[in-house]
Amino acid sequence: MTRSWPRRLRGYRLKDNLLAYALLFPSLLLLAVFTFYPMVKVLDWSFYETVLKERHFAGLDQYKHVLQDEVFHKVLRNNVWLALVTVPVSIWLALYMAVWVNGKLRGRSLIRAAFFYPTLIPMIAIANIWLFIYTPDYGLLDKFLGLFGIQGPGWLGEPGWVLVSMMVMLIWKEAGYFMIFFLAGLQSLPQEVYQAAQMDGAGPLRKFRAITFPLLMPTTLFVLVIATTNSFKLVDHLYIMTKGGPNNASNLLLYHIYETAFSFWDMGKASVLTVILLVMLLAVSIFYYGFLDKRIHY
Repeated sequence: MTRSWPRRLRGYRLKDNLLAYALLFPSLLLLAVFTFYPMVKVLDWSFYETVLKERHFAGLDQYKHVLQDEVFHKVLRNNVWLALVTVPVSIWLALYMAVWVNGKLRGRSLIRAAFFYPTLIPMIAIANIWLFIYTPDYGLLDKFLGLFGIQGPGWLGEPGWVLVSMMVMLIWKEAGYFMIFFLAGLQSLPQEVYQAAQMDGAGPLRKFRAITFPLLMPTTLFVLVIATTNSFKLVDHLYIMTKGGPNNASNLLLYHIYETAFSFWDMGKASVLTVILLVMLLAVSIFYYGFLDKRIHY
């Protein structure tokens, strides 16, 4: 009687595992077809040189050629600068907006909707809106500066201003999206801690520094990963606004991959660039979850 129990338990575990794998199979199939197989295929193509639809094995020479390319260096530098500026600014702005609209305000639902509204607009539409804003002489920004007698620069035509203009547009779009995550995190924080801090005479700044921000660190880490990933997968607004110009001053890595693959039809080089992008994002994710995650209180 007692010996039959382990057999029954093993039978139940086998049935549960088979049922679990059967339920997971459709998702695993889609993941394999649309994620893992393309990654393996891109890795395979990265070792071949494509000339007029003919493939020739090039090995690591493809990687050497890409890593020595000055255009790649410029594009990578642009993307890193864009990430270093837009990610922290978007996160801090989103956190500020979330703390603000989480308080007792009149019309806070309308304010929340206004902050979140840019997220609902497709990137192509946003690119056209900001293209009108940045239009020299006739754009809204130059018209506003003209009221103070200031002549605006070529926002999208000068190498020193085009990347900054892209950063402002991206921060405007991303901050409202990240605000939703912080707002959800704020509403789940225990109110007893704030009541105890209120009894101890803590002010708003002290509450934020000692209570709110530490307790929101898991949310901040999640938003940090999303924001960093988003900063490296921007392509559609460049196609509408600048085409990566002038002189690759606004060109970013994903648009450079698109241009290399579908304008120059160099699939080998585009595959190398894709592998480099995937390795970079993987390294950043490992750093975030391997280093920063250990310093976060859950």
